[in-house]
Amino acid sequence: MTEPTHPFRIHNFRAYWVSRLSMTLAQYAMLLIIGWQTYNIARDSGLSVGASSGQLALIGLLQFLPLFVLTPFSGLAADRFNRRTVARLTVALQMACAGYLAWLTWTDAITIPNLFGVAICLGIARAFAGPALSALAPNLVPQASLPNAIALSSIAWQVGMIAGPGIGGYLYDIQAALPYAVAFALFSVSIVALTTIGDVPRSAIKGAQRPIGQIVDGLQYVIRNKMVLGAITLDLFAVFLAGATALFPVYARDILQVGSTGLSQLAMAPAVGAVVTAAFFSFFPIKTNVGPKMLGAVAMFGIATIVFGFSTSMPLSLAMLVIVGAADMFSVYIRQSLIQLHTPDDKRGRVSSVSMMTISASNEFGDFFSGTLAFFIGPVLAVVLGGAGAIMTVAIWSQLFPVLRTTKTFDPPEELLDVSNTNSSGEK
Repeated sequence: MTEPTHPFRIHNFRAYWVSRLSMTLAQYAMLLIIGWQTYNIARDSGLSVGASSGQLALIGLLQFLPLFVLTPFSGLAADRFNRRTVARLTVALQMACAGYLAWLTWTDAITIPNLFGVAICLGIARAFAGPALSALAPNLVPQASLPNAIALSSIAWQVGMIAGPGIGGYLYDIQAALPYAVAFALFSVSIVALTTIGDVPRSAIKGAQRPIGQIVDGLQYVIRNKMVLGAITLDLFAVFLAGATALFPVYARDILQVGSTGLSQLAMAPAVGAVVTAAFFSFFPIKTNVGPKMLGAVAMFGIATIVFGFSTSMPLSLAMLVIVGAADMFSVYIRQSLIQLHTPDDKRGRVSSVSMMTISASNEFGDFFSGTLAFFIGPVLAVVLGGAGAIMTVAIWSQLFPVLRTTKTFDPPEELLDVSNTNSSGEK
């Protein structure tokens, strides 16, 4: 019997896709409103734009710290335990957070400490959800279909990023608690979809048998594999420096003056570009010059961020954010394909956890960095300098990791496959 070549022909992948879409919709609806409520509570209490931006910085920091502390353990959990069970537990925690915020908002009891506490819980949930879901996806499809599966998985993520903020912003205009109630329902759908995924094959952990030793094995693999290390850290520093999303509430209220519906449009714009790019790749995957194209995409990401930072026109700002999203998706597609295909299955959870930690560092901790920088030098200059920093990162990384410039296809070279197999067996 011929194996299906398109991921959507496989029930387990379809259920995974629905689960990820529902979860992402709920997450981004919540995150947008958490930031909006935090910024508005701060401004309405008399704090300046800079000081209120600092509150947004703390939201990012409180989400990042649990991810940073728990990442080694969450990656090990994804390799040692049932990945579906780990994912279901993390979605349940996020569902509880949505219900809690819905109740507080409905009763007009929402405060910044409440929002900070939920940010910590969301950081814990995402610390374990990311590695489990990332490591699960390659178990659901044949290896030849993995690049297509990654593109489709990215579509679910990006569609969630598009519709999630739209759900959050527009429902908030109807009733402030409604976004959280809808998020609660979407998390429920995600859990049900995960439950329908049947048994999937998974490799046993090789090498060290003690948990600490297994954690170290995963970190050592990332450090030794220059392709994986270069791809992960490129995203870390580029997005960390050019993280403008944390300052969207500042732009919506005080620079572009477009209110909560405009905030939704700003948050949706990058995902519009990203989902179009991901949809294209799901039918026409990249096959040649993947390394140079990834570097070029990150440079374009930085250029568009600079233009957005200077813009005082809503149409121009939205156009630049669409380009930001398209360039980021271009980079994500190549990076995730390289990481998954250059990593043995028994290490995918731990390697994915390192990747997720860098994504969190570039996003949540990047939000803290951007908010803090905006506090000292203003939001516009903070965004512009961040975009310039992303461009500089491309130039530096192309020299530090020449393999990123020379990689032509997703297939690992024979010598790298030999090293991977040796490391997996625990032999020198």
